[in-house]
Amino acid sequence: MRKPQKPLKPPRLRKLSLLPGSRRGQRRAVQAVMLGCVLALAPATWTHAVADSRIRTVDGVPARDVAVVFGAGLWKGRPTPYLAHRLDTAAELYRTGKVKVVLVTGDNSRAEYDEPDAMRAYLTERGVPDGRIVSDYAGFDTWDSCVRAKKIFGVDRAVLVTQGFHIRRAIALCDAAGVESYGVGVAEPHDATWYYGGAREMFAAGKAALDAAFEPDPRFLGQQERGVTEALASAAAR
Repeated sequence: MRKPQKPLKPPRLRKLSLLPGSRRGQRRAVQAVMLGCVLALAPATWTHAVADSRIRTVDGVPARDVAVVFGAGLWKGRPTPYLAHRLDTAAELYRTGKVKVVLVTGDNSRAEYDEPDAMRAYLTERGVPDGRIVSDYAGFDTWDSCVRAKKIFGVDRAVLVTQGFHIRRAIALCDAAGVESYGVGVAEPHDATWYYGGAREMFAAGKAALDAAFEPDPRFLGQQERGVTEALASAAAR
């Protein structure tokens, strides 16, 4: 009679490890992770270093000739709530004499989507004269808006108006583009949009650092425009 066979043992699986086997390899892996974290945070650190001392309230911001308001989307042809809040702040800056002209910069890449004209209409409804509003129809992103403010509209100094999570990047990029600026960060409730905007800034800061370093041309540059100069001359003639 045959002896019963012993059950076969399952093959031993090697323990998987995310770190190399040697201590030297592990040390290098940890150093690589730490370096990656430093590099990932460096752009955001740069925007804070450049901009923190230049963020003000409406009452505390130094007077400048021009306020720059960045686009933030439309809903059924009207400014989204975030954009409306930016425009409300710009209108207050104008009413209190902090600025003389408002440059609205946004996307008009499609005939059916016109941020600058919607921004202009909103401001005029709130008492800003149409002749004190200048439109930049090719402000496709923050870098483009800053470069065009300098090269196309001749803006050397400005008050920037946008939400708090975006204001540092806007100041840093305008500074890199040659526009000396202070910023008014519009306060918002910490809703889902606010958290999304804050998280997005971590990635946008990386692109901003590259824009500042390499200074690419905007998507559309075009000819110089006298809109800001003429609006300021009209304001001085009052």
